[in-house]
Amino acid sequence: MATNAGSRRFRSDPGLVARMTFTMFLIGALYVAVIAALIASHVSIGFVVVLAGGLLLAQYFFSDKIALFGMGGRIVSPEEAPELHGIVDRLCALADMPKPKVAIADTDMPNAFATGRNPKHAVVCATTGIMRRLDTEELEGVLSHELSHVAHRDVAVMTFASFLGVCAGMITRFAYYSGLFGGFDDRDDRDNGAPAWIVIMLVSILVYIVSFILTRTLSRYRELSADRSGALLTGRPSALASALVKVTGDMSRIPTRDLRSAEAFNAFFFTPALANGFSISSLFSTHPSLEKRLAQLAKISTELGQPVA
Repeated sequence: MATNAGSRRFRSDPGLVARMTFTMFLIGALYVAVIAALIASHVSIGFVVVLAGGLLLAQYFFSDKIALFGMGGRIVSPEEAPELHGIVDRLCALADMPKPKVAIADTDMPNAFATGRNPKHAVVCATTGIMRRLDTEELEGVLSHELSHVAHRDVAVMTFASFLGVCAGMITRFAYYSGLFGGFDDRDDRDNGAPAWIVIMLVSILVYIVSFILTRTLSRYRELSADRSGALLTGRPSALASALVKVTGDMSRIPTRDLRSAEAFNAFFFTPALANGFSISSLFSTHPSLEKRLAQLAKISTELGQPVA
């Protein structure tokens, strides 16, 4: 019974799932197209693929340790953080999933994240800033969102989705430096037009851009999916909406230097750490807009027969 209840309450929007599936299909189609083009061009990129694969495998297996180290988080015991452990215990019981490790990052930035390659090798971390600002129901809403990422194995999904982009970026660099130092054989280039290294570099740049856009689109869909799953798990979408408003509003009070140093971890965060002014993170966000997230939560409140704040 517990398994059925957990599965039922961790359900997501079929339309949202369809959009995520279509995006993954496009990424897969891009994989096939690139492999076919490389075979037709007799280009060997084995070293690049192995190197990129090694980097992504390291990210996949050690993402929890990398994120904790980067944010200065530490694993805490139930005695050290009884309220935080109590919330995670309740949510894991509702979702019928293994309890992840629980950590706290000592920073005023109000945020939380969960990472790990599967539910048995995961960590959920809250900052002291978010724990101080949110009440119990709001914090429960945030952590239910994060546990949804763990339950749906989002680290594995996003690692697969980003693999082609990483390869393309590395091929671009190798092509540039190989051409720069005469690493490609250009005997036929005078007859065929541009040197081979230029063609390879331009194609790799195009593949990287397309892969980057598709991956960011998928990331935004998965954030909406985690919002929905988390809200349905607790049955209190208004609490998650309230947490979103508080956290987003208070983020503007965090020093710009701290926000910029944390932007590299935006893909993990409950809400992105965006400094004022232009940045790549603000141009191609890993998260949907606050308005879109609140609109979805208001719709869920209506579905549950609850008043919309």
